[in-house]
Formats: sequence, C-alpha cells, structure tokens
Amino acid sequence: MGSRLLRAVAAFAFIAAASAAVAQGAPGEAGRKIAIFAGGCFWCMEHPFDEIDGVISVTSGYTGGTKSNPTYEEVSSGSTGHAESVQVVYDPAKVNYQKLVDVFWHNIDPLTANAQFCDHGTQYRSAIFYTDDEQKRIAEASKDALVKSGRFDRPIVTQIVAATTFWPAEGYHQHYYKTHAVQYKFYRYNCGRDQRLEQLWGKPNS
Repeated sequence: MGSRLLRAVAAFAFIAAASAAVAQGAPGEAGRKIAIFAGGCFWCMEHPFDEIDGVISVTSGYTGGTKSNPTYEEVSSGSTGHAESVQVVYDPAKVNYQKLVDVFWHNIDPLTANAQFCDHGTQYRSAIFYTDDEQKRIAEASKDALVKSGRFDRPIVTQIVAATTFWPAEGYHQHYYKTHAVQYKFYRYNCGRDQRLEQLWGKPNS
C-alpha cells in the first residue's frame, strides 16, 4: 500500500472534524528554547520528544521551503520545498540540546536521502534545522561522531541547515499518536518504521 494512501486511511476517521486550534508553546518566554527537526512523517516524530522531561511542547509543521502558510496537501505534493518537521520547545535547565539531537538520530534513517521509511520525496527528508551557532556546532559534532563511530558503512545524508520560518500544520495533525492511536499504529507498522529503526540502531533500550 502506498505511503500516502496509508496516511489517508489512518486519517480518514477524523479529517472531516479537523478544526482544532494548534496548541503552541510560548518559545519567546524566558528560559525556553526551540529545536526543529525533520524525520519523515511528523506524526512519528512527536512521540519521542514528548516523552522527554524538560520538553514543554512539540508541534508538527512545515519548514525549509519557500511557500508561506503551506497546507498539508501542498507540502505532501513536494512542490513547496518544505519538509514535514517538528518544533520542540524545551527548558534548557532540564534538558540540553545534545540530548534532543541524540533522540533525533535514533528515530530516523540517516542513510536515505529525500525519504524516510515508506515516505518518499524531499518533503520527507531528514534534517536538523539549527537556530543559532551553538546548535549548529552541537549538531555537526554529533554527526561527525556518528561518522567516526563506524556504525554505518554508508554516508550519513541528513542535512544540517539554518532554520527558516516554521509553519504549524493543521490541527488534526497535532498529537496524532495520542488522539488516534489505532490509526497511528496502523500507519507506523505498515510503513516499516520500527523495523528499520531496529536494523539501524538496535532494539529500544538495548
């Protein structure tokens, strides 16, 4: 089954009622910082960051392209240059950026360009969108460490690029793994995400 069809089937049950407002963290408040990552389907990238102590909010959205206020249909067509992404608002007193980057790597396939698992196209590319020089340094050092570790026998193709405007996705995409757990699990399993992650990184907590 094609990846877009999988997601359409998974989302069918509630798209008609999708008018909920996007719950935004307040990244401008004192003591809060932002991290932005792209790892394929944003439904699947919310969960791992939501579980981290010190993360205040995780929002699905689009970034890295040229279109203002893009819709899901526009981004999924591959015509906007955007990637499906998540914006993580976090408290650096409780969790540091290095930890977020480590979680990111272990939830993506860094060896495949312009695709993640069953989703193909530049809109599903993997990327770290840094917001300042310190994030850039940490992200690049983390990538270099992975390369030198010898874990992989192919190049790491994940992009490390400066963040641009982050556009929150439609309300029905937010926290999909919580609000529609059955449809989410159906999509995730059929996309082969966990199977591939285990090949790359080993079993969780192993």
